[in-house]
Amino acid sequence: MRFGLVGTGPWARLAHGPGLRAASGAELAGVWGRDAAKTAAFAAELEVPAYGDYAELLETVDAVAFAVPPKVQASMALEAAAIGKHLLLDKPVADSLDDARALADEAADEGIATLVFFTGRFDPIMRQFFAEVQARAGWKGGWARMLAAMDPNAESPWRREERGALWDVGPHALSNLSAMLGPIVELSAVGGAGGLVHLVVTHESGATSTASLTLSAPPSGSSFETGVWGESGTALMPAEYTAPVEVYQVAVEELVQAAESGESHPVDIAFGVRVVELLASAEARLAR
Repeated sequence: MRFGLVGTGPWARLAHGPGLRAASGAELAGVWGRDAAKTAAFAAELEVPAYGDYAELLETVDAVAFAVPPKVQASMALEAAAIGKHLLLDKPVADSLDDARALADEAADEGIATLVFFTGRFDPIMRQFFAEVQARAGWKGGWARMLAAMDPNAESPWRREERGALWDVGPHALSNLSAMLGPIVELSAVGGAGGLVHLVVTHESGATSTASLTLSAPPSGSSFETGVWGESGTALMPAEYTAPVEVYQVAVEELVQAAESGESHPVDIAFGVRVVELLASAEARLAR
């Protein structure tokens, strides 16, 4: 399957580009980016063509992988979906519920394969942990603590200034909690100082969980922990992770498999839209 990569930022360089090159059943056919010089340099690193015209890139590929802000992704992915290109999306799939649903509708109409790169869902270490949790009954609740000390000079305005921790690390928290405790029915949200957000989540299983999220923790206060508790005791998500390139490689290969089989992936656009629904619900509650 011939892939085009959209984006030239840090994660594109760290995971998306190398992961696409390493994946079996996939060929990285070219890169598009808004900055021509950056695109040319990145494409040279990957030894693939650089494209200044997105429509031209689309003509040469079967699928598109995205490493751009969610608002940009939603628009460009809709264009790709409309002409039958499979989609490997980043999270969140869009920064508005209307855009997320429009993309899902287009993907369904075209019958294309979709997959959303929620990192933990494709990391072999995390998958083993999730499987062990799911194999044990009696879980009553869980928590996700994601208190990040983001560099104020980092080149990511949509994270730092526009949408904050709820839309940046929030999707990871909701995805991981869902993997452990099952689908989420509803949530409530309370805001704190410096963009801090607390979520209280109810799952279909009857379990409840919490998530505390910020990008503005002091460096000494940065802290990450996710776990569950119940009749089987307490289980903590592993602190170690698989290398990002290897994780993205898994995602690429599973999108190829979904396209070939015609079967929906568990972490497809429908799941991505559900996460956006929850984020939008939390954002509305914070605005009250």
